[in-house]
Amino acid sequence: MIREILPRLYRIRISLPRSPLKALNSYLIASPERFLLIDTGMNREECLRQMHRALKELNVDLRKTDLFITHWHIDHLGLVSALPTPSSRVYFNRPEARALLRSFEDTWKVFSRFAREHGFPPEELKQVFKVHPARCSPKEHPDFHLLGEGDELKIGDYSFVCLETPGHSPGHLCLYEPNKKILVAGDHLLASISPNIPLFSDQMNPLKEYLESLDKLYRLEVKLVLPGHGRIFRNHRRRIRELKHHHQVRAKEILHLLLTYGEQTAYQVASRMSWELNYRSWQEFPPSQKWFAFGEALSHLAYLEERGMVGRRKAERVLFYCK
Repeated sequence: MIREILPRLYRIRISLPRSPLKALNSYLIASPERFLLIDTGMNREECLRQMHRALKELNVDLRKTDLFITHWHIDHLGLVSALPTPSSRVYFNRPEARALLRSFEDTWKVFSRFAREHGFPPEELKQVFKVHPARCSPKEHPDFHLLGEGDELKIGDYSFVCLETPGHSPGHLCLYEPNKKILVAGDHLLASISPNIPLFSDQMNPLKEYLESLDKLYRLEVKLVLPGHGRIFRNHRRRIRELKHHHQVRAKEILHLLLTYGEQTAYQVASRMSWELNYRSWQEFPPSQKWFAFGEALSHLAYLEERGMVGRRKAERVLFYCK
């Protein structure tokens, strides 16, 4: 559960119940004066118990502990209200801090209206609402200390620089330690799976942002990547090349589907794409997996549309894409 990666830098694995990701990598950095905890796990009692056990084993005093949250997804943010003390600082990004002022129910009204416009069946949307992980978000949040590109965060022998890396989420932040050449990557870079790049607004192009963020990280000298899930790894440039190739293949697949089947909604495109999941057909996908696949298909369609490679039209309040 606990592994010392470098002197005074530990990985804490927090189980994620009923999640295909299995566990979150939370990271703790210790110094004689204070501690820094990076990401927390879900807002669930079993996650809180695991975190408390780990912190006790590492002799962490929460009164001397600050938190850094890479992004707003519930497996990273969930315990952000349960762990801080009055003397804690909680570091977060600006775009998502503003968004968290809205309730999940209000946000869902906007997302579901957008999804219906792109062909997501209303009855299936009701099922997604019932199981969406964000429903377990904490009802209140601490006062965040907001960070952005270039801001520094020092703890003991470690001096991190914040890097804005939107794509997986609108305000995703990574931390880079230029002296030790460590990258705390959150969900921006994962060793064995491609981070989900969703789209739920016409005002966004998250895949474009994600690819640009990958290019930014490619230029860095990195010896060790500390991801939000899965194994710690090296050779970040090779992984970036693999991820960029993955999205090129996805885009080509979508163009092929539009040529083969003609005009389609984003939901129809998602239902025909190839997904590395253990289900025989789209009909077997759980509602949450359909939701994530749909969001990913939309992000690729928006990316292709901005590049002039696909078009779209509206008919009876539903948007259709074509080659």
